[in-house]
Amino acid sequence: MSSMPSSPRGWITSLYLFSTAAQQRSTGDDCGPEDPQHPLGEPTLKHKATKLEEQVRDLTKAVADSENVRRRTQKFVEDAKLFGIQSFCRDLVEVADILEKTTKNVEEEAEPSNPNSTLKKICEGLSLIEAKLQSVFSKHGLQKMNPIGGKCDPYDHEIICHVPSDGMQPGTVALVTQVGYKLHGRTIRHAHVGVAVESQERL
Repeated sequence: MSSMPSSPRGWITSLYLFSTAAQQRSTGDDCGPEDPQHPLGEPTLKHKATKLEEQVRDLTKAVADSENVRRRTQKFVEDAKLFGIQSFCRDLVEVADILEKTTKNVEEEAEPSNPNSTLKKICEGLSLIEAKLQSVFSKHGLQKMNPIGGKCDPYDHEIICHVPSDGMQPGTVALVTQVGYKLHGRTIRHAHVGVAVESQERL
């Protein structure tokens, strides 16, 4: 049998301890791994597990979102490096057009019978310059499109007229009035083309 407190102070201390123990039991503060038989222990663990699962899902989603942002940023930087010279290339291809036309005009005026003529030499020089320019274009990913005989592609070609097929497959490119250009596979200038059609379809 436990001894009873012999003084008022002892009674007060006992009541305080009893009240504290009762409060702990009512709030579940004494529920823990050391008391697996407590009826609130299992629901509490399940609740904590659910919270942890939610946090893991949130973290996984945050990591995935961060990776997507990183990839988009990397792609943007790579495209900027590849296509940052796009406007410059558009201007250069106009220079290439002038050079090509000048070369053809000089070639037509040159005397074939006289290989030592001044025009013949100029024509040869212009041809070398044109070939070198196209080589530089190719080195930097700029490719000429001259699609005669190929299938008309609205992404690469701009139809400016229709011509009789004359043995060509309808829908193919019969003539090119202006060559097109692609920069690293992206069309920066459409080729101006005439498309072959059956005679009765001619516009």
